[in-house]
Amino acid sequence: MRKIWTMLGLAISLFPTFVWADCTDLGMYTSWILETSHTVLLYSGKTPLARVEIPNCEIRPLSTIRLLSSYVCESDEILVDGVACHVITVEVLH
Repeated sequence: MRKIWTMLGLAISLFPTFVWADCTDLGMYTSWILETSHTVLLYSGKTPLARVEIPNCEIRPLSTIRLLSSYVCESDEILVDGVACHVITVEVLH
């Protein structure tokens, strides 16, 4: 029984880490590279910041991507060619 309480306490203490793990500050991104028609890599200079997946919007090589806020989390929105699109995955690369 003690082992269960210890595991539960550990899970509760680590919960904020899991919640914040899907967010990152992308306000310093300067460019992006198209990985697929729904996934982009955001860069700050030559340093990759994050891989962002946006499945409900098609991104083309000449699309315009604009952040609505510098701190981006999964389920937030960004603008692709002026259309609000939901971010499904934010994978931090730095």
